[in-house]
Amino acid sequence: MKLGKRNTLHRPVGRGLGLLAAALLLAGCSTQPAYQRPYLDVPENFKQADLQHADAGIWFPARHGINDIKPADVPHDWWTLYGDATLNQLQSEAQLQNQGIAQALARVRAAQAAVASSRSSLFPTVGTSASGSRARAGGGTMSNAAGENVARSGSINNNYSLGLNASWEIDLWGRIAGTVDASEASAQASRDDLAAVRLSTQAAVAQTYFSLRAAEAQQSLLQQTLQAYEQSWQLTQNRYKAGVASSADVAQAESQYKSTQAQLIESQTSRAQLEHALAALLGKVPAAFSLAPTGVMPAPPAVPSMLPSQLLEQRPDIASAERSVAAANAQVGVARAAYFPSLTLSAAAGYRNSSLSNLLSAPNLFWSLGPALALAIFDGGARDAAVESARASLDLASATYRQTVITALQEVEDNLVAANALDEELQVQTEAVAAARKALVVANNQYKAGIVAYLNVLSAQTTVLSAERSLIDVRNRRLAAVNTLLKNVAGDWHTGSSDSAVSLKDQSASQ
Repeated sequence: MKLGKRNTLHRPVGRGLGLLAAALLLAGCSTQPAYQRPYLDVPENFKQADLQHADAGIWFPARHGINDIKPADVPHDWWTLYGDATLNQLQSEAQLQNQGIAQALARVRAAQAAVASSRSSLFPTVGTSASGSRARAGGGTMSNAAGENVARSGSINNNYSLGLNASWEIDLWGRIAGTVDASEASAQASRDDLAAVRLSTQAAVAQTYFSLRAAEAQQSLLQQTLQAYEQSWQLTQNRYKAGVASSADVAQAESQYKSTQAQLIESQTSRAQLEHALAALLGKVPAAFSLAPTGVMPAPPAVPSMLPSQLLEQRPDIASAERSVAAANAQVGVARAAYFPSLTLSAAAGYRNSSLSNLLSAPNLFWSLGPALALAIFDGGARDAAVESARASLDLASATYRQTVITALQEVEDNLVAANALDEELQVQTEAVAAARKALVVANNQYKAGIVAYLNVLSAQTTVLSAERSLIDVRNRRLAAVNTLLKNVAGDWHTGSSDSAVSLKDQSASQ
């Protein structure tokens, strides 16, 4: 008799365990398509690089695992190559206080929390409940022996329960696993985005600093020029008083002095605005930040003649775009899983009785265990639309990845040719300044000797000022091109995988 009862009680449990075993076998099935990085045919070398190097390398798609890129390690401290202590200090402050970086850090935290949330669906949900109630039930009416309806008194009942319940959705078709994969890939993309924001902020700080020093150099040039123009103005006044110069010469000298004075005011305004921009990059209000002027522009490091396109593997924006493709691929599997039934195992056990004093006793025990299958039979095409939307998102992410790579190649090519051209332009412009200064000396001597009119001196002075301002501008644009090129290759233009690769620090030391 006891054996019979024991068998009767365990028969449904055995069936449930059988269903569980079958479900676990089916859990290996997945609707997620196999992930393949988007293919893009890229050259082995950059077009503008020196192609005489046979070991220039080849570019490969961004390699990426969950721990491949750490925001703390990317990018490198490439700005130290300029040898400017003030720039180094500004970069350190920006990494700690820049609000764009703070926003990216918050997005990373949110993405990591989303991963933890999606992973929780892989495990059973267990809960407990306790309740107590007291209710009165109406008695209604009843007929007595005489056939009359008489009221029946109601009853007051107590009900107490204490229970434990659990539920677990078996991931038969990889829907939950696909959601976890998608959230993990999105979290990795967020980490890469953080690295990209760091890199972009570093480049912006460096370029703003260079432009500020260039504005200071322009100020210094204009102040020196004003002193020379003031002397010329005084000279024309003296010659006019002596009767050897006309009033037109005096007016021309005054006009030149005043116009240069206006240029100086404009340069001072530009410098102040650049200082405000630096303050914003450092996460400070402009009133709380000031930078002592020096007028000294740092020299950029030399651009290597060999530049393999493999360097683009270092770029965090490319890694982020590739992780977005992986996340979109996982979402396709999630959408496909909706075509198949979901299986949920549920269990509950506890005690229920009308008296609280003996609630926890064997006769009051209750339990239940069983699976539940759910499948939508008709949804008006909602699942088809979800799958098509997921596929479109995958195509969009793939195209975005390819375009990111193409744009990265273009940026490197643009700044390679700009850095090389500006290096040559700097030499030519330096020669132009020397020639203009020589012409000014000749014009001044001829004017003092009364051979030429003052207009010749005025023209020579204007040419010198224009040539010297252009020289400062070329130096600033050359700094910008090299700075942007370093940003384009994530702050380091050697891969570290070849004996022929030369580090930035080695190149800087060799200058």
